[in-house]
Amino acid sequence: MNEYIKALRAYIQKDYREMYREKGGVFPYGFLTPGSKAYDDVLWDWDSYLSNVALKQILADVGADPGEAEAYEKGCVLNYLSFTGSDGFMPIAVVRDADLATLRPADIYRENMHKPVLAQHAAFLVRYGDGDVEWLRNDFLKLQFHINNYINHHKHQPTGLFYWQTDKMIGVDNDPCTFYRPDGSSASIYLNCLMVKELEAMVYLCRQLGMPAAGVFYEQERVALVEAVRTHCYDDRDGFFYSVDINLRPVDFSGDSFYHKGMPRHWDCLIQRIDVWSGFMALWAGVATEEQAARAVERYRDPKSFNCLAGVRTLSCQEKMYRVVASSNPSCWLGPVWGIANYMTFRGLVRYGFLEEARELCEKTITLFGRDILRFGGMHEYYSPDDGEPLLNLGFQNWNMLVLNMIDWYEGRDYITEF
Repeated sequence: MNEYIKALRAYIQKDYREMYREKGGVFPYGFLTPGSKAYDDVLWDWDSYLSNVALKQILADVGADPGEAEAYEKGCVLNYLSFTGSDGFMPIAVVRDADLATLRPADIYRENMHKPVLAQHAAFLVRYGDGDVEWLRNDFLKLQFHINNYINHHKHQPTGLFYWQTDKMIGVDNDPCTFYRPDGSSASIYLNCLMVKELEAMVYLCRQLGMPAAGVFYEQERVALVEAVRTHCYDDRDGFFYSVDINLRPVDFSGDSFYHKGMPRHWDCLIQRIDVWSGFMALWAGVATEEQAARAVERYRDPKSFNCLAGVRTLSCQEKMYRVVASSNPSCWLGPVWGIANYMTFRGLVRYGFLEEARELCEKTITLFGRDILRFGGMHEYYSPDDGEPLLNLGFQNWNMLVLNMIDWYEGRDYITEF
């Protein structure tokens, strides 16, 4: 373990400045790229945020001036806000020579947009910047436009859950709860857990900016969403959180409704009992009750489902869709182990006090990446669950660098956390 930790620190700390990108092209500000050649010079939504969490740990561990990266960190947020208008549409990923006109679909309310992480990214920087929020004040209204777009156009009113418009660029590419499903049908547990944290971040930012009324609104939205997730996404039979299907025919008694009107449906969605790793994000987001968390951890422990040598399978091996292959566009989330799935599950375990399980997951993740570096000189994008063999994209860094945050927790040091 010590050998792996030493190799990981040396490798990740050596070239972290390669994440820095200067302004130019469509970017009015410098920014952070996820730190992989495959994603070079691209601004990504949750990738840039979580890479920034890792970068903060790197800077702290090497004793660097945290201010050296400040302009690039804030630039991630400010660049995205520069691409956002009063309708709140925000693109997902942007390359330097992009034609900004092509980043806006013809119907912005029927396509996916930037995942709800930008307020979290901003709140993270404010929290670790001693509460300084003035850099955000002039553009905060655009962030409100963006979140309000989600609330007004991407929320299913009967359940109160947020849903994907399509299966494109959802972050967990071929999650079978969304992939190849009808448009507008998937109220993803992954998306809704991100939104819980996003609304929490908006409350924090409003408080820092002296905007209490707006903060009350976002807190009400957050509380309602937590209740909606517990009501519709948690399955007491299985003790786990799932995505739900909202693609139901309307209750409509006009026309030929003879076989419906005698007892119309009284449910607003159908739970998708598909074991996807993102069910553990309910712990990461603090959505689960203590009892729900304990039952979800039982699922984590089960080697016939998620638990494996390399960490957490992204899809239970009991699912018929389970498949471990190397693919891109979409990348494979049908079982391979991803560093981000290990990390976010780890954070949920720590949050609810399952420290033995968190320590075990740290050791598996450290071994996975450390062994990869010693054998191949770098990390890969994702791995085979049962033997830890790399599957794709040598040189991938991105959120894999969060293993340093896990190491500092593992060794009892102060460690950086996302908002």
